[in-house]
Amino acid sequence: MIVYRETKGRFLEDTFQRDIHEVILAAYRERTGRSVGPSELASWRESLVYMAKALNDKDIPDDAGVAIEYGIPQTSKRIDFIVSGQGESKGANVVIIELKQWSHAKRTGKDGVVATRISRGEQEVSHPSYQAWSYAALLEGFNEAVYDGGLTLQPCAYLHNYVPDNELTHEFYAHYLERAPVFLRGEEERNRLRQFIKKYVRYGDKAGAIYRIENGRIRPSKMLVDSLGRMLKGNPEFVLIDDQKVAYETAIALAKRASRRTKKVLIIEGGPGTGKSVLAINLLVTLSKLGLVCQYVSKNAAPRSVYESRLTGVLRRTEISNLFSGSGSFTDTEENAFGALIVDEAHRLNEKSGLYGNLGDNQIKEIIAAAKCSIFFIDENQRVTLKDIGRKAEITRWKPSTRKNVARWKVPAEKSSSFRWYQVNRPQHWLQR
Repeated sequence: MIVYRETKGRFLEDTFQRDIHEVILAAYRERTGRSVGPSELASWRESLVYMAKALNDKDIPDDAGVAIEYGIPQTSKRIDFIVSGQGESKGANVVIIELKQWSHAKRTGKDGVVATRISRGEQEVSHPSYQAWSYAALLEGFNEAVYDGGLTLQPCAYLHNYVPDNELTHEFYAHYLERAPVFLRGEEERNRLRQFIKKYVRYGDKAGAIYRIENGRIRPSKMLVDSLGRMLKGNPEFVLIDDQKVAYETAIALAKRASRRTKKVLIIEGGPGTGKSVLAINLLVTLSKLGLVCQYVSKNAAPRSVYESRLTGVLRRTEISNLFSGSGSFTDTEENAFGALIVDEAHRLNEKSGLYGNLGDNQIKEIIAAAKCSIFFIDENQRVTLKDIGRKAEITRWKPSTRKNVARWKVPAEKSSSFRWYQVNRPQHWLQR
C-alpha cells in the first residue's frame, strides 16, 4: 500500500501551496481508516519540506513519480520516500530515500548498527544506509515487478538535521554507504542528493514504476529459492527421516490447498530430539520454492539465529532477515498476507506482544490471521512461564462464531510415538473479534 502517489510537480504544489503533512494525513486516513501520532505528523511536516526543496530543480522532470509511505508487503516496514523515472538509457529507475530527523549518532562496532537518541533515550538501531539498502534488497527478493520487471532500485538516506561528522559516515560502515549513500545537513549535501536523483531520473514516467511496484506480485525470486535449496542439498543434517518425512508431506499438501477462503492450520506435536526445527526449516525452503511467501517464526531469537548463521554467505543478510520473524511481529499484519507461517516452539507463544507486553491481542490469533496456512510445532511439556499460552486447546479456541462445527481435529489413523499431527480447517472470516 502506498499512502501518496503523484508526480513531482503535484508534490511540489502540495508542499508549497498546501500543508503537505495534512495532505498525507488525509490520504493515510482514507487508505487505512486510522490516524497517526503527533510525532509522525511532525516528521511529515518537516522532512517532506526538505525533500520538496531537494526536488525543486528544473532538471528533475515534473512528471517524475513521487510516492510517500510505501508499506512493504509481509512486513511492518515502510519506505519513506520514492522517486521514479527513467535514466539516460531510458531504463526504469526507482530511487528509495530513507528520511531521518536525527541530529546525532555514534558508531557501535556492530555491523550496520549505530546508536542514536530517540523517544526512550539512546538506543542501538540500524544505520540509515543499511536500512535503505535492506528495503531495496527486500523488494529485489520478493517483488516480481522488480526482479522480473526490469526495475532498478537506487537506495539512499537523507538526514537533513544531521551536521556531517565522522560517526555516521565512518569507514566502518563503508560497505553500506557504498550501496546506499547518506546525505546530511546543509545546501552542499542537498545538492549532492539532487545530483544522485538526477543521475537516475533524467526523464519522467508519471509514477509508472511506482505503480508497478505497488501492484507487483509478491513471491520469492528464483535466485532466492535456489540459494535456499543449496543450503539443504547434500547436507545430512537436514535430511528428513521416518515420521519427519510423513509430517513434512502432510504440511506441504495442506499448504498447497490453503487459500484466502479456506485457511489451513496444522499442529505438529513432538518431544525433545524429534527434529521439529529441522522439519520446520525444510518446510520453509520447500514452500518458498513453491512460490509461497513464508516465514520461520519463533518467540526466542536463538533458534532463528542458528539458521540465519547457516544461510550467511548463501544469501544476503537482508534476504535472510525477511525469512525469519519473532512471534510478536504480526499485530498489524494484513489478513492472509503470507502463504504460510511456520511457527517453531509454538508452546512459547504469548498473548501480548511488544517490549512492554502492550501490543496486540493474542499471538496465536494474529499468526493464523496473517497466513493462509499456519503450521505450529509444539511440545506442551516445554512451556516455561505462566505467560506461555501455546497449547493445542488455545490454537483450536479460535473458531467461527457462526459455524462452530467447522473447527475440528482430524487425527491421522497411524500415530507415531514421536510425532502427532492435527489439522484444523478454517474459512476466511473466522476470527472472533
